[in-house]
Amino acid sequence: MKNGTVVKKTLFPSPNPNVELYEIVYYSGGLRVKGLLAQPVSDGQYDGFLYLRGGIKGVGMVRPARIAQFAQQGFIVFAPYYRGNRGGEGNEDFAGDDREDAFSALQLLKKHERVKEGRVHVFGFSRGGVMALLTGIGTNGVTSIVTWGGVSDMFLTYEERKDLRRMMKRVIGGSPNKYPERYEWRTPLDSVEELDVPVLIIHGKKDENVSIHHAYRLEKRLKEAGKKVETYYFNEFTHYFPPLKNREIVQMLCEWMKKQV
Repeated sequence: MKNGTVVKKTLFPSPNPNVELYEIVYYSGGLRVKGLLAQPVSDGQYDGFLYLRGGIKGVGMVRPARIAQFAQQGFIVFAPYYRGNRGGEGNEDFAGDDREDAFSALQLLKKHERVKEGRVHVFGFSRGGVMALLTGIGTNGVTSIVTWGGVSDMFLTYEERKDLRRMMKRVIGGSPNKYPERYEWRTPLDSVEELDVPVLIIHGKKDENVSIHHAYRLEKRLKEAGKKVETYYFNEFTHYFPPLKNREIVQMLCEWMKKQV
């Protein structure tokens, strides 16, 4: 069975009357993985929107209201839970082999009958930032990438987040000192030359979960590689933006995506 093939589709309660939700079981690297699909109730063709969540396991899990918020802006949105979550097969490994769940989800959106041909955007929040960049590097057919509060450097995450070190050593198999190649594989900065799409970086300068230095490093590397990049940095915000500003930025980034060709 091909990656991105839908195995099962179940109607899911929607928080928005204009958006219908489905829990999807799909095929990814020999595994049955789960995710959430949100699409406008109104008929028509829409751009696809691959939503790559942050966190790991139950932390940072996909929220129905969040992906419905993007679907409301006129997108067919799919958000993988990543392998091993919510009854899916396999084990999540923090931007390791589980990147294939994002690659396969991209194929799922490209095959969706209501997604405009050649129009799928990739959005990553927090750890999802790395997943979004890896998807743009490792696949074809991405229209644009947005990373919001996104990780770009796994070495930096290990250095900054002492509270995550035990988890990272367990999931990745050791520390960066012991297995630098495993962290290099999860860090897309040295491969941005392979990106062929515009990138929008959104980050709060007071972010203590994913420091602004992740955004600065990504911006620097993209510019060095001659890639198209735009940035929105906010002096006053942390990892989580206030609801009103959050809605403004959602609308802004969705409009930005639709303008990309």
